Amino acid sequence: MLKINKNYVLDTNQNKIAVQIPIAEFERIEEILEDYGLAQLMDEAQGDETLNKEEALKYLASIKAENVES
Repeated sequence: MLKINKNYVLDTNQNKIAVQIPIAEFERIEEILEDYGLAQLMDEAQGDETLNKEEALKYLASIKAENVES
């Protein structure tokens, strides 16, 4: 488990209103979340149709052409 060193920010009534964490830990949390999201997308796409290289290049060219026309 990732250990998070945190400092709480308190309001005038000593209620916790925010938290500060070191930037390195924040960046590690972001990386973990991005990896998790990517894994979820890969799982969702598991049964989707795949393209060979030629088909993929044609598809990419058509998308680029649509964006130029817009």
